[in-house]
Amino acid sequence: MIATLRGEITLIEDNAVIVETGGIGRRVFLPAPSRARMQVGAPVLFYTHLVVREDAWTLYGFETQADRDLFIMLLGTDGVGPRTALAVMSGASAEIIQRAVFGDEPELLGRVPGVGKKTAQKIVLYLHDRLKPVDALQAVAAMTDADSEVLAALTALGYSVVEAQAAIQAIPRDAPDDVEERLRLALQQFTGK
Repeated sequence: MIATLRGEITLIEDNAVIVETGGIGRRVFLPAPSRARMQVGAPVLFYTHLVVREDAWTLYGFETQADRDLFIMLLGTDGVGPRTALAVMSGASAEIIQRAVFGDEPELLGRVPGVGKKTAQKIVLYLHDRLKPVDALQAVAAMTDADSEVLAALTALGYSVVEAQAAIQAIPRDAPDDVEERLRLALQQFTGK
């Protein structure tokens, strides 16, 4: 089908972008972090996956082949359709998904809006033998129990897993292991103080 799409962004919508190629605008649904980086008029190359249903052909786009492959793997999970797979990729980075899978921590995915506890457990179980660990996983796996608690607190406050992970990574290495202090330092990333 359609493996890649190269063109120029002509419109950014709530959950998709319109990419013009050869005078035709194609709607491409993207994970939220990718969509946030897009600008009208910018040239793009997406690795795509076309989902054909009886009532619609829907194109999903990703900035890397690895992200597209992860999306396709998520679709293989029982009960996970394209919208849920896109929600997982919008709310959790590839590193968080890997940590959830290899650390047997489905609650990390359960914090993503639109993904319930049972769905998160199914994803972790399904991906365990299919997903290959990457070097980035080692950094995420090194997350301490205190940082896991900070991640839980930040997501409870309404921050996405991706935002929370970025804030935790910005905490100085010499910061104390106290959960309250680490949470205060992580919150400073959002307030700029």
